[in-house]
Amino acid sequence: MSEPLIKPKVFFKTFGCRTNIYDTQMMIGRLKDFEVTDNELTADIVVVNSCTVTNGADSGVRNYISKQNRDGKKVIFAGCGANTHGSELFERKKVFGVLGHSEKENINSLLFSEEPFKNIGVLTHLDKNIVSNYHDKSKAFIKIQEGCNFSCSYCIIPHVRGKARSQNEDKIIKQVKMLSENGFGEFILTGTNIGSYGKDTNTTLGKLLQKLGMIDGVKRVRMGSIEPVQIDDSFKETLKEPWLEKHLHIALQHTNEEMLKIMRRRNGVKKDLELFLELHSLGFALGTDFIVGHPGESEEIWQDALLNFTKFPITHLHAFCYSKRDGTLSASMKQTVDGKRAKSRLKELQAIIQKNNFAFRQKKVKLNVLVEEQKGDFYTGFDQFYNRIFISSKDDLVKKWITIDDYEVKKEGNYATL
Repeated sequence: MSEPLIKPKVFFKTFGCRTNIYDTQMMIGRLKDFEVTDNELTADIVVVNSCTVTNGADSGVRNYISKQNRDGKKVIFAGCGANTHGSELFERKKVFGVLGHSEKENINSLLFSEEPFKNIGVLTHLDKNIVSNYHDKSKAFIKIQEGCNFSCSYCIIPHVRGKARSQNEDKIIKQVKMLSENGFGEFILTGTNIGSYGKDTNTTLGKLLQKLGMIDGVKRVRMGSIEPVQIDDSFKETLKEPWLEKHLHIALQHTNEEMLKIMRRRNGVKKDLELFLELHSLGFALGTDFIVGHPGESEEIWQDALLNFTKFPITHLHAFCYSKRDGTLSASMKQTVDGKRAKSRLKELQAIIQKNNFAFRQKKVKLNVLVEEQKGDFYTGFDQFYNRIFISSKDDLVKKWITIDDYEVKKEGNYATL
């Protein structure tokens, strides 16, 4: 009897956004002749699915690759960084292979390569395959589109993801149905700019949401970041649906009109505030993106932005200091805010949000929670408002849906005992 074939082991390291989580799962699903491992120490090959949105992201990826090189691993470089830094890392022999977004579906054959390779691919690609399961996940990510047609002055993403293009609606619905049949109840819609879904296919994100909400087994639909100008009437028709998350992440990026023009944004402070107040009145927890320290952010502009920011009912924040990206318009602008001042401004925003979030949670409404994992003495998960809760229980709650009426509100999160 012949010896069983030992498959090479592959470890995936995913950096960045939810779209990258989806892309990693897509690559895992294409591997037929390799074994996926959760232990990088035992891996023969390490696939790095990179993020390049900030200098910090680039630095984290580079440090990780250097460590894998020291450990003697065969490194494959994928993700958004493949377009911006792939050639450099390949030429310096820091990675064995470079894998662009459009080449994900060829990963099985590429990993067999005995010669170093650089396959950047094209920026017009849409995934042909779908993800039918997620390894060791309680929720499912659904990529509904690729690319972005916005031209924000600071952003490199359109250069690494291409123009906006929508995934076929039938393919999205088929994927959600399949994942629902496999036991998933929470679905997170991802993409480069998901609010642009349907602009090229004569439909809208709102219409897609309505169809997904009708699928058996769909208990909750969450979304990645959307733009204020993309919340149209068809989207608003979904706001009272029970399956829609009660948390929306709407990208403002700034709350000063002059700064928004410098950033080449499409939103304006007055309309943004009206929208946030409307959604807040419907009971939504609201998150946003914000960049501090962008070129041109004078003290006068900052003080106006800060005053405006306090008027917004924001409970969640993804904010960071401006990071120069070569190839963008902002990179040619004179830097006017030093790092120390930018970090100080960032902390001002974070303090406001911590106060807002704590006040929001003190309203003590009934929480619907999908438990994701056990950490130490607690089971943890997120409620419908995207707030984390820590639960003490003798029963195994992982991947279960529970309703919580009685809980304690603390600064770091909510706590309950079942």
